[in-house]
Amino acid sequence: MTISTLTLNPAIDQTVTLDALKPGSVHRARSVWSDAGGKGVNVACCLADWGLPVAATGILGQDNAAPFTQTLSAKGIDDRFVWIPGETRTNLKLLDAGTGDTTDINLPGLDIGPSTLEAVRAVLLDLARDGSLVVLAGSLPRSLPPETYARLTGEVRARGARVVLDASGPALAAALAAGPGALPYAIKPNRHELEEWAGRPLGEPAALLDAARRLQALGIALVCVSLGEAGALFVSGEGALHAFPPATRVASTVGAGDALVAGLVAGLHDALPLPELARRALAFAAGKLSRTGANLPGRETVDGIAREIRVDPLD
Repeated sequence: MTISTLTLNPAIDQTVTLDALKPGSVHRARSVWSDAGGKGVNVACCLADWGLPVAATGILGQDNAAPFTQTLSAKGIDDRFVWIPGETRTNLKLLDAGTGDTTDINLPGLDIGPSTLEAVRAVLLDLARDGSLVVLAGSLPRSLPPETYARLTGEVRARGARVVLDASGPALAAALAAGPGALPYAIKPNRHELEEWAGRPLGEPAALLDAARRLQALGIALVCVSLGEAGALFVSGEGALHAFPPATRVASTVGAGDALVAGLVAGLHDALPLPELARRALAFAAGKLSRTGANLPGRETVDGIAREIRVDPLD
């Protein structure tokens, strides 16, 4: 089974570690490092660390593509990116060493024309095969319409592939409003994104579960609602459950949600039952928290974390 990821708005993630983040103050950085990022890139990196073959496509600015080509090559990822003139954006991440919290400052990306989107679409459809898994992840460039993911999902599904979508805002809303033939197989909204779709606060666990079940009833086979330190809800035709991660030493929260998506994909790849899929997804996220960048610890460590994850049925 082949796996591919799409990142239409990648970024070089520059992480600055501070003793404490105090708005309006002058700070001295403890350290600074940069990673090739973007949700689909991060998902591909974690899947490669797990040992699964994965291809990554999307759009890169040719003027600073080197960090991406180096990362993809080092991890053995099939690099199918389309290059265009200009620079890929840089996103600034301020890591408060005292609290472990990260403040993101995301810059606008490259402007994408119809011909560039068509070139990436051709690569994606070439990668999408019957029974394969395709991850569409991250924000859309400002020049693309919100319906972009919905359109691509329908075309990928027509090739027999399953789509895992990790998006937000209008792009997610458009994808969830698509007809039955264009809905993704799996989605991973966080609480805020689910509230946006539901149009109301979802403070109570029962309200979160009800909204996730409504999405599943639309025809989305797997709904995973990420809840940060509180773990995640998982709803599918097998039932519903809440998975709780173990206590974890946090080196960086950057990419933890992407690692969760990678764990979902790895679980779907192995056709795991829902409880084991939930454990793997949360183990990927918890394992990544102990590392900087989109990197997982070894398989034995991830499997050990999975055994510590508590799963409570909600049916």
